[in-house]
Amino acid sequence: MKKMINNPDDVIEELVDGYVSAYPDYIRRTDLHHRALIGKKRHPNRKVSILIGGGSGHEPGFLGYVGSGMADGVAVGNIFASPSPIPIQAVTKEIHDGHGVLYIYGNYAGDLMNFEMASEMTEVEDDIETAVVIGNDDVASSKDLDDRRGIAGELLLYKVAGAAADFGYDLEEVRRITQFASDHTRSMGIGLSPCYLPQTGKPSFDLADNEMEIGLGHHGEPGIEKTTIRTAKETVNVIMTNILKEGLYQQDDEVVVLINGLGATSQMELYIINKEVSAILNDRGIKTYKSYIGNFITSMEMGGFSVTLMKVDDMLKRCISHPVDCPNFKEV
Repeated sequence: MKKMINNPDDVIEELVDGYVSAYPDYIRRTDLHHRALIGKKRHPNRKVSILIGGGSGHEPGFLGYVGSGMADGVAVGNIFASPSPIPIQAVTKEIHDGHGVLYIYGNYAGDLMNFEMASEMTEVEDDIETAVVIGNDDVASSKDLDDRRGIAGELLLYKVAGAAADFGYDLEEVRRITQFASDHTRSMGIGLSPCYLPQTGKPSFDLADNEMEIGLGHHGEPGIEKTTIRTAKETVNVIMTNILKEGLYQQDDEVVVLINGLGATSQMELYIINKEVSAILNDRGIKTYKSYIGNFITSMEMGGFSVTLMKVDDMLKRCISHPVDCPNFKEV
């Protein structure tokens, strides 16, 4: 796999350098840590601060979602690896505005350990209150909700949390609203082709040319089935069957739909996938409140996509409709 990089060991630092240089009106690099990025745009009503983070390789996630209406700062990790507690603590100290900081991150062992450690360090050393919402939307990863991975549904949590913070709510209320959003969010994805890690040049998983993997994770974690490639209609039917059988979405409910590409899947294909998702929702009498279609949380050049549904009430609709101005996500 060809990659346009310099030294493979420097890709993260050069990624951050290039990103900060591209968007100086939105983001800065704190002197406290070279992988701690701080937003420059903040709603005047906001009290609570929002911190996100995770491994690199998911661009525009996660650094692309620091800006007005979303996160106040991001901690950047190695490729597909959690940031260490040090940049997480550094971001927390920089963005804290006296009203606490909400952490949002995926349900992965490294993230769980490092964000929890950073929270403890921050509360003891800096006397800053923190709260947590953990993304765990991937229905294919476990029958137990607490054990599920977080995938593209995390983007919707950033949007809900950022809006709730902009509304001036306190830390517990921002956490409660964001957790409510998480509880009503489900996702599932498929893999068509692997990405290649810069340091090794090796694929993240193996698939034959005529194969696809249903339920694949964003880092190449095993799914629930390897099968020959199916049509978009057949593939979406499998995904939606698995999401809808949980019983969370019923006739007359309203949902946000997120069709997320993993890096190498074209917009054309994503719109075809959305057509099939819309048809199934219409057949079930489930209404689409808003749709997002694109490459939001990728896996470098991995082929594949995920479908996310989030059921919305009046509060979540208000949050989803709230304006956002980030380098990689804008809504007026």
